[in-house]
Amino acid sequence: MDKFDQLIVAALRKDARQSVSVIADSISLSRSAVSERIKRLETSGVIRGYQAILGKLQATQIKAYFEITYRDRSCSEIADIFKRIPEVQSCHGISGEIDLLVYLCADSMDSLQQIREHIASHASIAKVKTHIVLSEWVNHLG
Repeated sequence: MDKFDQLIVAALRKDARQSVSVIADSISLSRSAVSERIKRLETSGVIRGYQAILGKLQATQIKAYFEITYRDRSCSEIADIFKRIPEVQSCHGISGEIDLLVYLCADSMDSLQQIREHIASHASIAKVKTHIVLSEWVNHLG
């Protein structure tokens, strides 16, 4: 990614609905050059998609991280558990004593507890530690 690609990505992260013309004007490139660059960034996987960022609804959700330790399985096998839980926003294999870090948004504390119990009930899960998000200071992802 060169300087212009980085500027395009920054503009799209700020507002993915802005027109190619607006982006082109802001970074001093032609509309066609910006359009081609966006297409290339999408094709190469740098831009994987666009999403709606929810306001009030999302603000009422309970956000949490689960630290997951598992027994005798591969990370990809365990990750399949989380792919089937719609509240799970992301699941990352990490280094250190913890095997996976899972981020989720639940509608209520009861719902969060049910999800936690569901995950902990799997024989391949050794430990689940929950961290409730109290404040969000930076979020460039939505």
